[in-house]
Amino acid sequence: MTFKPLFHLAYHVDDLDAATRFYGELLGCKQGRSTDTWVDFDFFGHQISLHRGAPFPSAKTGKVGDHMVPMPHLGAVLPLTLWRELADRLTAAGVEFVIPPTVRFEGQPGEQWTMFFHDPAGNPIEVKGFANEDAIWAA
Repeated sequence: MTFKPLFHLAYHVDDLDAATRFYGELLGCKQGRSTDTWVDFDFFGHQISLHRGAPFPSAKTGKVGDHMVPMPHLGAVLPLTLWRELADRLTAAGVEFVIPPTVRFEGQPGEQWTMFFHDPAGNPIEVKGFANEDAIWAA
């Protein structure tokens, strides 16, 4: 058995119940350990720990193509089929998008589908979808 390295990120949310519903029910992340002040989730194969507190400040200062995106932000890179399923679920739930589900760099190396949205605490999240894993690092 080999142990695949995982990314871990801990950050604040102001309402653990709302965050638990959002990450667990809407995003479909499996919940791990928790206490009355924090909760862990399997965030698409990586560990996030949501702690009760003031969320990190962010601003639309990152220029990507024609868009200004929230910085800093966290996110995930998914196979395109899973990305589309998540985009459909978020759209059906009425999530307000910073950038709605769209393709960018179409026909170019690194072609990707992306969407930006906020969790209930205002933390910005980007989820990217790729049809081919090799395109993730294409230059």
